[in-house]
Amino acid sequence: MLAGLCTCLASVPALAAPPDSLTIGIALEPPGLDPTAGAAGAIRDVTYDNIFQGLTRIDEAGKVVPSLAKSWTVSPDGLTYTFDLQNGVTFQDGTQFDCSIVQFSYGRAMAADSINAQKQLFAPIAKVDCPSPLQAVITLKQPTSTFLYNMAWGDAVMVAPKSAAANKTHPVGTGPFEFSRWVPGDRIELIRNPHYWGPAPKLAAVTFRIIPDPAAATAALLSGALDAYPDFPAPETVVKFQHDPRFTVDIGTTEGKVILALNDARKPFNDIRFRQALAYAIDRNAIIEAAYSGYGKVIGSHYTPSDPNYVDLSGAYPYDPAKAKQLLQEAGVKPGMSFTITMPPPSYAQRSGQLVAAYLSQVGINVKLESVEWAKWLSQVFSQSDFDATVIAHVESRDLDIYARPHYYFNYDSPAYKALYAQYIAATDPTQQAALVEKLQRQLSADEPNIFLFALPKIGIWNAKLKGMWSNDPMPADDVTQVYWAQ
Repeated sequence: MLAGLCTCLASVPALAAPPDSLTIGIALEPPGLDPTAGAAGAIRDVTYDNIFQGLTRIDEAGKVVPSLAKSWTVSPDGLTYTFDLQNGVTFQDGTQFDCSIVQFSYGRAMAADSINAQKQLFAPIAKVDCPSPLQAVITLKQPTSTFLYNMAWGDAVMVAPKSAAANKTHPVGTGPFEFSRWVPGDRIELIRNPHYWGPAPKLAAVTFRIIPDPAAATAALLSGALDAYPDFPAPETVVKFQHDPRFTVDIGTTEGKVILALNDARKPFNDIRFRQALAYAIDRNAIIEAAYSGYGKVIGSHYTPSDPNYVDLSGAYPYDPAKAKQLLQEAGVKPGMSFTITMPPPSYAQRSGQLVAAYLSQVGINVKLESVEWAKWLSQVFSQSDFDATVIAHVESRDLDIYARPHYYFNYDSPAYKALYAQYIAATDPTQQAALVEKLQRQLSADEPNIFLFALPKIGIWNAKLKGMWSNDPMPADDVTQVYWAQ
């Protein structure tokens, strides 16, 4: 009897173990892998919470949650933040994480020679004290209502002194994955960190494949060369995947504000009538339909519908070519004037740029379209402000601060806006904060320093057996720390 039972059991095939690796498609190759030394969202797509971690982080719901700081308290005057740090954390090179690392990381970001793209996030910090290795006390110069949120940005992650200089090409963090290999133009590979301080990720290896072409991205998913494409660049083919049971199609939201960014320091962009004319000349709904197959939502300021205290200003500049021509005449801009739209590689930028040019031609403006590689866009447009106009998605969350900076690439300079933003940052009452956020949005809509087009959707497509992928992108991130394959 026992022998027969053994024979019967032996004939039952063993269940195959689920895969422990993942291949993800991304549209842009990062210019480096150090989020504290570059503005590109593509850096954070690969590294946010996968490799690097901050004291706080943003979860999928857009909330500030603990990370390397397990808890914190804030003094009644809003000036002192006391962070209790996680114990037993080491960097992937063996460096121990403690308060001295907080001092180093924030000091490096605030230094005069810092190349941190969001250096202003650290401006409120007066000092960082270490009463013990596992406690960091941060004193601010003035109350800053966004401080905990700002410290969750990818630009505020912790870095180790001995590896910081090399993070651009060989990132070393405290996260659940560590850097393995980068094949330029093709892929970036991560492997599970065996010494991770928290729960081990279920995936042993993750490969980020760089596939910007929409047709190639579609083919790679259908063939199985990709397991997932979290920000799919070919919305026109979504319906094909929706009817294929092998795939999950998840349409969510991002913080991406697709804008026609203008160089406000150049004529005639420095004339509000010209900027408003451009806004009236463009049919945003038609652009969403043609460029993104109807996915996305019209916006009228630099805020998305998923942001708290969002004000719907989408109707501020309805499509009105006659009004556009009137404003152009008032601004002294004659028919036939021309300018250049410099377009980076993403499909939303290329498609939107072509459509914007077509609409502007109908009101007498000739637009030259110039396509550039991502590295050139970052250098020429973002770093040097050498451009007339560009189409770009600003993917950082709640980033109204960029319009209050002393200098930012589109050169908006409004004392009224800066004064409002200063009030907002200093406000500690939630009701007052909400009111000021609304005023800031309305000020931008009135000034129209850039032409606000639409909120970029998150079109996620992945193997139906994959679980734990993010539906929404409250931060630029392809966080795979909770991803696994179902049996």
